[in-house]
Amino acid sequence: MPEENDMPSPPAGRAGKPALSPENDERVQIYFLPNLLTAGNLACGFFALTWIFKYERALGFEPILIAIRLILAAFACDFLDGRLARLAKKESHFGREFDSLADIVSFGVAPAFLVYRIVLYQFERSGWLIAAIYLVCGGIRLARFNVLSMRPDAHKGREFVGFPIPSAAAVVVSVAMFMMWLVGHDHQLGPSRYALAGLMVLLSILMVSNVRYPTFKYIDWTPARSVAAFAAAAVMGLLLVSQFEVTLAALFVTYLLYGLVRPWVSKRWRREIESDESDDDEGDSVDG
Repeated sequence: MPEENDMPSPPAGRAGKPALSPENDERVQIYFLPNLLTAGNLACGFFALTWIFKYERALGFEPILIAIRLILAAFACDFLDGRLARLAKKESHFGREFDSLADIVSFGVAPAFLVYRIVLYQFERSGWLIAAIYLVCGGIRLARFNVLSMRPDAHKGREFVGFPIPSAAAVVVSVAMFMMWLVGHDHQLGPSRYALAGLMVLLSILMVSNVRYPTFKYIDWTPARSVAAFAAAAVMGLLLVSQFEVTLAALFVTYLLYGLVRPWVSKRWRREIESDESDDDEGDSVDG
């Protein structure tokens, strides 16, 4: 029988401490730059809420416009943080959870409260309910994403199942900004001012639906494209510079409608439009 001091000792870590297994390691990996962008997303959502609180109908839309710009800045941070993490191969469970917490504030609470302050307050009974349903559906969507992203093949997904909540918020605030632009150019909105209420209901349904949207997460900008694709991108850039409010709303609404008509678009046109998908990837999907 071996002596007691001949028994193998547990592996020691730094300074003689027992090494922790991955299952027992309580340290959390936080990759600085991607999560800094996520923090920027969350901060923009909070600052947007502060400006929405400052809004008073008698004093004009300026606080709401500032809040919209902040929500769009949060959208830009959300767009960049995931792409930066994938580019640097620094994706982590912490980043995914942090991103979802930021999204529920910036793309759930802030847009719902914004629309309530400018339109839904007029509906005494149903206004608060529409805003709350949008927020709850957004929360359900993010929770479903976190569950599905744990699947082994989740990283292969090139489709969203349902409308992503950052895009839903972008649709809401870009359409709201467009309507304010119309008012500023002496257009009478009339009953169309209530379109935001219907849009919130539609987005709530689409967020928890099974309608598929391209993620555009894996676009390779280096291959040659058709002349038509290049011309379309150039024209879109010029329109964004010259007619920002109109073009931005048109872009996000087009993305919203594209998912609804996508099943009837030919594979050739889908490859041209989405540019990052191949026939082998069409079965892969993610939720986000």
